[in-house]
Amino acid sequence: MSRFAAVDLGASSGRVMLGELSGRGVRLAEAHRFPNRPVRVGGTLHWDILGLYREILHGLRLAGPVDSIGVDSWAVDYGLLDSGGALLGNPVHYRDGRTDGVMERVTAAIGAAGLYDVAGLQFLPFNTVYQLLADRPERAERMLLIPDLLSYWLTGEIGAELTNASTTGLLDVRSHEWAWPLIKDLGLPERIFPPLRAPGDPAGRLRPDVAGELGWTSAVTAAVTTVASHDTASAVAAVPAAGSRFAYISCGTWSLAGVELSEPVLTPESLAADFTNETGVDGTVRYLRNVMGLWLLQESLRAWGDPELVPLLAAAGAARPFAAVVDPDTPAFLPPGDMPARIAAECRRTGQEPPADPPQVVRCILESLALGHRRAIRQAVALSGRQVEVIHLVGGGSRNDLLCRLTADACGLPVVAGPVEATALGNVLVQARTAGLVADLAEMRALSAAQPLKRYEPAGDDGAWAEAEALLERTRPGRG
Repeated sequence: MSRFAAVDLGASSGRVMLGELSGRGVRLAEAHRFPNRPVRVGGTLHWDILGLYREILHGLRLAGPVDSIGVDSWAVDYGLLDSGGALLGNPVHYRDGRTDGVMERVTAAIGAAGLYDVAGLQFLPFNTVYQLLADRPERAERMLLIPDLLSYWLTGEIGAELTNASTTGLLDVRSHEWAWPLIKDLGLPERIFPPLRAPGDPAGRLRPDVAGELGWTSAVTAAVTTVASHDTASAVAAVPAAGSRFAYISCGTWSLAGVELSEPVLTPESLAADFTNETGVDGTVRYLRNVMGLWLLQESLRAWGDPELVPLLAAAGAARPFAAVVDPDTPAFLPPGDMPARIAAECRRTGQEPPADPPQVVRCILESLALGHRRAIRQAVALSGRQVEVIHLVGGGSRNDLLCRLTADACGLPVVAGPVEATALGNVLVQARTAGLVADLAEMRALSAAQPLKRYEPAGDDGAWAEAEALLERTRPGRG
């Protein structure tokens, strides 16, 4: 039996999962789970990166000696290192407002079409390129995305993993190399961009002092393996699909909804629809759109004092359908804050009666998110030409029975929900493939299909979904 540790950091929580491979398949066990709480200092929202590293070490200590460790996290954010390898300040959270207006200035100077032709990336104000321009990193020697920074602390080795680098807006979507001409045009220092490495490449070996801190013997020099370090890329690698006629939704704080392709889609229509072409395992393309996701529900629960979710979802399931819907990608929903009040304001702006109580707010959020899934999946199919027979909804959102049912109804396609821990599973399976225990991506997905899954068949009135979708299209400012 081989043992692998998956360090999996989400935007609201982190976990260290122990994966064991044997002749009976893959077994995942949670070694340690911990919250990921940002900290506001001097008006700037930061990640508590040292606290996260402490929790990771504790999780690895609980997991015990393993054959390999892989690290994945959310995308776009980074730490800057000086010439001695020391961290220049706590990494800033992508929801911080320091990038306000930067994207608009860059697109005005270079042109949206030019940026899209190089990077093929959705235009989001927190993309790494805009963060770096806001930071002006002249004092930095290196820029390491969050999982690369954590791997560096574990091993002392520097590199940039490809799937996460593809979210920066600074990677050439065709060559899978840093987009040096664009980097030069933007005036960013070339030295800060590390050598690239792909899922399966070695990331180094555990430093002896780190092994000692874990309580592992000096003989334990576990490999740190480069996995698909963007958590969505790991999740998509673990989609339990057979064949290519599937769509996926990696659903947590964000919903990443799209299809898997062999080549990017860089057409004017794709640019106008604001679709992203991110790199997946084995050079695949994750052709998708970011949808705001369960962040709306998480922030609403926080505003209400964190009530029990299960009875709230049951009440939302019994609430009146389509009483009100909102565009989940409304910019006002991006920062932390009073989400129910913002939803009410958006309903009033679009001529709807705001939800009257928490169950109706939750119903509004989940129907709106299902509409976001419908729009993203249908546009991905139309723009790529990839036919879809089933939607695989993976991640924490797959536990939300009401959301899965509404997504099947909205999209008019079966939804297969699970695995819940798809990201950690994809992380482990890339490590296992590197160790020679799994042959290819198809076998990885076959192993994932043995995990607990639930299927939802579409039902209900598509006309009601179409009417709600039309309302959002009519009231979407500057979009459509």
